[in-house]
Amino acid sequence: MNVDDFYYDLPDDLIATDPAPKREQSRLMVLPSDPGSTPLHRHFSQLPDFLQSGDLLVVNDSRVIPARLTGRRSSGGAVEVLLLHREEDSPTTWSALVRPGKKIREGEIVTLGADGSLRAEVGERLGEGARRVRFLCPPESFRSLLEAHGQLPLPPYIVKKRISEGGAEASYKPEDRERYQTVYAREEGSVAAPTAGLHFSPELLDQLREMGIHTARVTLHVGAGTFQTMEPGGEVANHRMHFEEYEVPEETVAAINAARSEGRRVIAVGTTSVRTLEAVAQTSDNLASGKGTTDLLISPGYQFRVIDGLITNFHLPRSTLLLLVSAMVGHDRLLAAYQEAIRQRYRFFSYGDAMFLTTAPTAKHPSMPKL
Repeated sequence: MNVDDFYYDLPDDLIATDPAPKREQSRLMVLPSDPGSTPLHRHFSQLPDFLQSGDLLVVNDSRVIPARLTGRRSSGGAVEVLLLHREEDSPTTWSALVRPGKKIREGEIVTLGADGSLRAEVGERLGEGARRVRFLCPPESFRSLLEAHGQLPLPPYIVKKRISEGGAEASYKPEDRERYQTVYAREEGSVAAPTAGLHFSPELLDQLREMGIHTARVTLHVGAGTFQTMEPGGEVANHRMHFEEYEVPEETVAAINAARSEGRRVIAVGTTSVRTLEAVAQTSDNLASGKGTTDLLISPGYQFRVIDGLITNFHLPRSTLLLLVSAMVGHDRLLAAYQEAIRQRYRFFSYGDAMFLTTAPTAKHPSMPKL
């Protein structure tokens, strides 16, 4: 497969720079399991109309950390640090993207935050543009300093579009602290939100529970690689995925196994939940709890082992996320649905609207209800 097969042309005004006024007010395109059916156009508050008692929703409870820090070099020039991964043996040492990366020498001290109270030493290069960064503060103080001075790392296309429309002061807004975070987020570690979950409000989750719809959690810490598009003109098989950390609790494995044995649907909320579940199911049909890392690339032709449905957003052209959704519903059908979304003026990407799609019932799960 060629990367360019997963390109589509999106009008710039359909890139959402802000969320819907209320989480569940975003729009929802529903793709029924029958390949010959046409998309249904609803709002996310109507998601319960397409779920059934006994369905199991699997959510990613990773919480976005305020990973973007800005400040000054000793020369007075501006510097930006985007935290990626913390080193296991040191809460104050991270791999990070540092700008301007080529100009900052190893060992240089930078001051971060509005008042410069957070200092860091930029260390050696780690590959793929990352640097080792050591914060010069007591370990017990780092988290509060990060909370005070860091910003949630909004996707680059949101920041760029906000700046073009309203200037640099419009790039980050106070409401991003809440809205670029799912209401069930609890395990800190992501530098990007698992955005399919942004549409759920506490009230909607309560409604689903009252309907007999179950929820289980996994954790996958989303890395900056989620925004990386594939090289135009290249082969999909040559794309290198970034490793991301995940954890699957025992109670989630038990909930999924019970649903599968009873013919109930397992519906992933977001592509990160899909990748987590499918990664741990690579060797057999039996899930296992535990922690690990995955660089799993899901593309058309992939045979899903765990999930029967997916709630997701509209993804960037030439992205691995678009590949994953194509693997569920087919390349041509998905791109046709995207063209329909453009005609209907859906809002795209992280702060945009949502899709709900399901796979067809299988012989392994003959009692699975069709959408």
